[in-house]
Amino acid sequence: MKNHLKRIASPRTWIINRKQNVYITRPKPGAHKMEAGLPLGVILRDDLKLAATMAEAKKVLHNNDILVDGKRRKDYRYIVGLFDVISIPKINKSYRVIFNKKGKILFIEIDQKEANFKVCQIVGKTVLAKGKIQLNLHDGKNILSDTPAKVGDSVLLSLPDLKIKELLPLTKGATVFLTKGKHAGDVGSFKEFQAEDAIYVMGEKEIETARKYIFVIGKDTPLMEIKN
Repeated sequence: MKNHLKRIASPRTWIINRKQNVYITRPKPGAHKMEAGLPLGVILRDDLKLAATMAEAKKVLHNNDILVDGKRRKDYRYIVGLFDVISIPKINKSYRVIFNKKGKILFIEIDQKEANFKVCQIVGKTVLAKGKIQLNLHDGKNILSDTPAKVGDSVLLSLPDLKIKELLPLTKGATVFLTKGKHAGDVGSFKEFQAEDAIYVMGEKEIETARKYIFVIGKDTPLMEIKN
């Protein structure tokens, strides 16, 4: 694995100046794919403007000033991705990671109430010893639960203790967020699956998208604010 990354070759989901310098920080392999997240140091410097240089960003991190999903992070190459919550207690500000309508990674400021929870999609289930069920979530987290959840459903987690507060099943009428494709960033109402595709309703218009792009973020209404 290379430690460097040319800006011109960086994922198209990153909103960066590709001609400013030759190289940009490569995130370490982690919970999110590289196209679905950004390294924490780059976020602090280029997106949140909390540092002017990467050296300053490293100092901020080593001062234990930055929390991701309620846990302190010091690694400037730590990858932060979809729906992760970045909190800076010293200035009383928090941000959530989303995709905008062009499929680009965006950071929106949220209030303290929203910073205390996170919606995660269930991407797998594992049966452990004594029949215990482990839910495998989209952000790399694994949680033991007897919740009657299915792959494709989502769960509302409290931060930082990662307790399941609510199950968000992928059923008709559920509020969904589109993670990729032509309609990335849309929020609509799930209708049904049709073969390999999914149908959701945006306003009064029915739209077809890939099943894998559907992410439940609420039942009748979204549980978090989505600004694009």
